[in-house]
Formats: sequence, structure tokens, C-alpha cells
Amino acid sequence: MMDRQFQHAMLPQPTHDELARQNFVQSLKTHIFRNISPGNKVVYEKLAKPKFEQEHQRPPQNRHEIREVMQHESYYRWTSALKRIHQEILWDAVNTSVGRQLPELIERAKDRGGELGTLTLDPNFQIPNYQKAVDIHCMPGGYHSEFTGGDVAAGATYDRGAYLYGLGWLGPLNNDMGLSIVQNYLLPEYPDFRPRKILDMGCSVGNSTLPYVDAYPDAEVHAIDVGAPMLRYGHARAEALGKRVHFWQQNAEHTNFPDESFDLVVSHILLHEIPPSAVRKVMQESYRLLAPGGIMLHLEAPLYRHLDVYTQFIFDWETANNNEPFWSAVRDLDLVTLATEAGFAPDKTFEKFVPNGAWKAKVTNGLFQNGNSGSLNTWFVVAATK
Repeated sequence: MMDRQFQHAMLPQPTHDELARQNFVQSLKTHIFRNISPGNKVVYEKLAKPKFEQEHQRPPQNRHEIREVMQHESYYRWTSALKRIHQEILWDAVNTSVGRQLPELIERAKDRGGELGTLTLDPNFQIPNYQKAVDIHCMPGGYHSEFTGGDVAAGATYDRGAYLYGLGWLGPLNNDMGLSIVQNYLLPEYPDFRPRKILDMGCSVGNSTLPYVDAYPDAEVHAIDVGAPMLRYGHARAEALGKRVHFWQQNAEHTNFPDESFDLVVSHILLHEIPPSAVRKVMQESYRLLAPGGIMLHLEAPLYRHLDVYTQFIFDWETANNNEPFWSAVRDLDLVTLATEAGFAPDKTFEKFVPNGAWKAKVTNGLFQNGNSGSLNTWFVVAATK
């Protein structure tokens, strides 16, 4: 519901009919995932798997073999089509609202002086080809496209769309990734850690960036992304929320910051949006940018080796059907090895599951418990100290 998302000054406000449509989109997703998608497991166990075993005299051994047989099952094809259609009407429902208000949002986002933080865009910036190849997650225009001066549409669409897509599970400010890392990992595990400078790579609209401002009020917080519309909106959003962040249009594969200029380098579901070759460069850049004693932390969904083969197949739907071309390729990587190859010491490089849901405790005075063990209640992180 709209009234559960925090009403900051940059958030697009829907009309009655726009809100009704957005609420319908949320209800449809809930129905699909609770009542329809689980039927695929029954189809797999009762129909598809026996067919595969009869033909190959063994069970399917990986997600590709499961898809090979499931793609012929009408129930799976129907639910896949329904999920894809839902994804498209979600963005359409949000875009209708954003488009109507765009001139007003652009005006609100303008820098009028006296800003807490800064926004630095590069008029000659080259968007990576892998970002331009598809509209990531079916969001029209992806995260980088701009169609008018001072465009903030991608940021506004993402801010509202992410809340609808996630059914509010990231909290009223869509900030659970950063908040849970801060509250459930960094502060308890490193109570004496006082970073002077922090960098958030691939920050989008800064929803995961802002918890670091609150956790480390004396730190200088920087955030980078390739998309100018995301950064314009993110800067205006941070200002509206009273948070000082320095936003830059830069590529996390190669930034213009000096060596060893940050004490904490983080990202939040950036890695699966870029190809493995870029992930390797991000690890190298993280190492270059970290000062001695600094911490690197990249948050992701679980890797495939953490999941059974059927769940891998379900996750892999994003790559096969939902414009997430690198989702599965990154899930297959050994991120710890990539970090050590970038220069981090093996005994200081590790992966960890961090409880999520910190926003629940924050907004309900502890009435909700934080997540516990198991991938559904945790964020996966690869981390290292330098």
C-alpha cells in the first residue's frame, strides 16, 4: 500500500486510480507467488522429473536440465508468461504516475544552493554496453536512459517500483540492505570501526546508502552509479531526507578516486547487474580504493552453490525470462576467489549470511524479530579487510 512507503518529498504521488492499479499489481504478485508458482514444484516432481529420469536413467543434475524438461510443461509456460506480464504491467503502472508528474519532479530535484551533499555528473560519461543491451529487469529504458533535461524519471520509477516489486519487504524507505548490514553486522562485529570515508558502488537512488550516513555521522559518504537520472533523483531524495551524500556519475569498474581513499567500500545487489569480467574489475577497484585496515563488503542474493538444483532453476528464471542477463553467471562465480585474486589476503576474505529485516525492528520498536538462519531471512555478503 502507498501509505506504507515513506512519503519523502521526491516520491511520486499517485492519483486514486493510479494507486488502485498499483495496489492491484501488488495483489497480483502476491497471488502468483503464494498460490500459483508453487504448483511448478508439483509439476516437476510428478511429471517433468519422471519424464527426464525415464529418458536419461538418472535425475536432472543442474538447472539447465530441469529447464530442458520443464519448458515443455504447459503449467510452467503459463506461470512464466504470467510472471513476465506482471513485471511489465508493474513498470507501466508506475510509469503512468511518474510521467504525469515528471515536470514537477524535475523542478523539485533542482539544486537551489545550501545543499547538504553534492551531485557531480559527467556529460561525457559512456554508459557500458552491457547496460545498454537490455532494459534491466524489464524497467523501460533501464537505469540510465534520459529523455529530457534534468530527467529523474528512472530514479522515481525505481524508488516506487522497487517498493511494489518487493511487496514492501525492504521497508518503508527500501533501505533494508544497507540498514541490515549496518545494524546486524558492521556495528556489532566491528564496534570500534570508525570509517572516515565510505563509498557505495552502484548506488541507484541511494536507498541503501543512507543507513551509512546515520551509522557513521562523522564519515564522508560517497555514492556512484552510471545512471544520471538515478543520481539526480537520489541526490534530491537524500536532501529531502536530510542526509549528506556526495553522488558521482562513475563506473565502479574504474573510478577517478585516489588510491586508498576509502575506509569502507560497499555495494548492494550491484554484482548481478554486471558481467563476470566487470565483477572482477570491481573487486580490483575495491582493493585499490581501500585504505589499510579498511573493509570491503558486497551484498548479493545467495550463490547457486548455496541452493538445491530445483531452487537454482527457479532463480534462473530471471536470466531466462526477465532481462537479468548476468543474474545466473554471477551466481556461479566464486566471489571469494575473485577477491583474493584482486589482492585481498585469503585469511581476511570471507563470505557470510547477515540477518535481514533490520527495518522491522527500527520502525516497530522491536515488535518484529530480525531474520535468522536460512537464505530467505538473510543477505549474502562477500567481505574482506585490507
